[in-house]
Amino acid sequence: QVQPVESGGGLVQPGGSLRLSCAVSGRTFNAFVGWFRQAPGKEREFVGAIAWTGGSTYYGDSVKGRFTISRDNAKNTLYLQMNSLKPEDTAVYYCATSSLYGDYGSASRYNYWGRGTQVTVSS
Repeated sequence: QVQPVESGGGLVQPGGSLRLSCAVSGRTFNAFVGWFRQAPGKEREFVGAIAWTGGSTYYGDSVKGRFTISRDNAKNTLYLQMNSLKPEDTAVYYCATSSLYGDYGSASRYNYWGRGTQVTVSS
């Protein structure tokens, strides 16, 4: 139950939108919940994160102005709204949780990872 579960991936054309969901455990304390992505042959990249308690959000430079993180506390669910999608956004998107505060942009700070959901941006 502590492992987050992503959903909502799929195929979308350039310029389109997609919303990913991440169900997180309510049984553990989550300092940050983050989104990362990894394309074939590339390093895992920070997409964005939210401080679960306070709600502050943070974004990687490549997605600022296009992606938005939100949450539904009652449902223990995190959302990643992706707009103005580009082919270079194609990747497996992962949701992860961290029990400690720190560098939210570093994958090593996260304890539990989902299995990922594929996002493909293509015409």
